[in-house]
Amino acid sequence: MSRTEAPVPNTATPDAAPETLIPVPETAPGTAGPPCAYARLRTEAPVVKAQLPNGETGWLISRYEDARAAFADPRLVRPLLSAWPPREGADAPPPCLPTFLEMTGAHHERVRRTVLPMFGRRQLSFMEPRIRATAGELVDTMVAGADGGTADLVASYAEPLPLRVLCETVGLPYEDREIYLPHTLALLGAAGLTMEEVLAALYALQDYAADLIARKERDGDGEDYVRLLLALARRPDSEITRDDVVSFVVTMLMAGYKTNIQHTGNALLALLTHPEQLRTLRAAPERIPTAVEELLRYVPLMNAINILVATEDFTLHGQHIRAGDAVVPVPASANRDPAAFAEPDRLDLARTPNPHIAFGHGPHACTGGNLTRMQLTIAIQVLLERLPDLELAVPAESIDWDESTPLRAPARLPVRW
Repeated sequence: MSRTEAPVPNTATPDAAPETLIPVPETAPGTAGPPCAYARLRTEAPVVKAQLPNGETGWLISRYEDARAAFADPRLVRPLLSAWPPREGADAPPPCLPTFLEMTGAHHERVRRTVLPMFGRRQLSFMEPRIRATAGELVDTMVAGADGGTADLVASYAEPLPLRVLCETVGLPYEDREIYLPHTLALLGAAGLTMEEVLAALYALQDYAADLIARKERDGDGEDYVRLLLALARRPDSEITRDDVVSFVVTMLMAGYKTNIQHTGNALLALLTHPEQLRTLRAAPERIPTAVEELLRYVPLMNAINILVATEDFTLHGQHIRAGDAVVPVPASANRDPAAFAEPDRLDLARTPNPHIAFGHGPHACTGGNLTRMQLTIAIQVLLERLPDLELAVPAESIDWDESTPLRAPARLPVRW
């Protein structure tokens, strides 16, 4: 058995299935995933208890139908990052403001009613020319600085673009990146941190967001989303508060930065390693939005980091899930489920329909999903327009990988044109 394959418990008689503990399946080195062991889990143990990276346990849910249902199940709630795993008494940490991913009940509903319309396709249209201009500038800089006709597409393009887009949309000062990025990156690697370190990073981001909001209140009006939300929060009938605006800034940094960098790098690598499909896309650029949906399905946005907590006992596929248990639906596995997608391990840039759950599902589906779609669509469009002969400058198997987080990505992507 390879190290990427998880032992699978015998579940031939579901009602008597043993509560076998497995490690979370690992992504094979040099790939973005999903881990190949999920194919066996989907078939033999679709709900199985696993040892999570922080030492806790949780029920991995690997099938598409089950994962999709779990995200929308009111019996499963997202815990506060600062309060899970739970600690009692003197060890209990002080409360942090919930991010949008952690809000529940009426609070979540009223905030989502206010924020979600701002991230609709039509409402985001003002960002299209800005993203296109930024992508064009990055390509120009990459070409001008090319060494012997080659450049690193990660450092020159996939890495700077998401941050520039996030700054433009949210209203984050790009020049403050040395302040907020270290705390953001610490939280995204939280599996290796103590609770005290997690809390320190969270408080630091909240303090930065509160200071940024105070500056914007002094500076007056503007077009970014922080200023827009502040204006809404000041209205007598507002459904959001100033603290919700702080949470918005923290949420966008945690959900809209590193994952977009990693997914963009992986998506570009997928295109460059499927030259025939890339040629078809070059010839018919109107198909790029459809291709983006397939890249979101095929390349994981995450592998197994969606923690939900059961609020009551229930049984799923013969496994008794108790109140307080962690439940971990895995979109990376669900999006490769042959019960939902024909030939799921094949990249098909013309695939339609494509009901992937890369952004989750239900009330906590990613608010910024349309912004991610727009960003990746424009990133591909600009590259194909400006560099029609773009190709890898090294064999794909020789590419160095960043394997420091569950979502693996190329550390460098040498290209020529």
